[in-house]
Amino acid sequence: MVIKVLKVFVELVLRFRRQLRVNLLKQVSTARLPTACGSFVVHCYKSMPDGLEHVEIVKGVTDDGKDVLVRIHSECLTGDIFKSVKLDCGNQLELALKLIEEAGKGVVVYLKGHEGRGIGLGQKLRAYNLQDDGRGTVQANDDLGLPVDSRDYNIGAQILKDLGVKTMKLMTNSPDKCIKLKGCGLEVMHRVSVLTPITKDNKQYLETKEAKMGHFYNSGTNTLS
Repeated sequence: MVIKVLKVFVELVLRFRRQLRVNLLKQVSTARLPTACGSFVVHCYKSMPDGLEHVEIVKGVTDDGKDVLVRIHSECLTGDIFKSVKLDCGNQLELALKLIEEAGKGVVVYLKGHEGRGIGLGQKLRAYNLQDDGRGTVQANDDLGLPVDSRDYNIGAQILKDLGVKTMKLMTNSPDKCIKLKGCGLEVMHRVSVLTPITKDNKQYLETKEAKMGHFYNSGTNTLS
């Protein structure tokens, strides 16, 4: 009986926290966004508690919100902007936009505050030095006393819900991202692999993600149970 009461209490707390996040997220602007990958509509959302501005890039409409092609992308200055070849972030973002353009419908949610899987840019660059000395990305974070992945996807989930997304085909190689989004109240029906070129510069990085974080690098679309 006590366990049941505790479970109900925890669920109520989680619902309250999710609702609180909804109330503290505000859409501040919308514009047309022509890109090299295609033409999209971009929405800017502001998280009121911390002031971070997140972006939702949309192609087409979501109709009934079912089976929408979605990419939840964590900001990565070195990969997205400076096109670092040490990782695959920039390539994945570009591929996601191209896949949405080909499909004629889909969403990319670009989340600020996720640099280095949540450790921040300065710490991420410190980890880069350790990686150059032979450490994997996971070991580098451990050596610095930092979490391997501290990202929270609740804001991204709320942005998708605001657009009307109910179920999705999630473009990711990460099983953890699928699990976390389900925990935010969204249904991930399929996982779509986002495969980009493997080079001598990012080979160790990708191998570490596969071996230590369970990332998938097989092609195709997986149905999730």
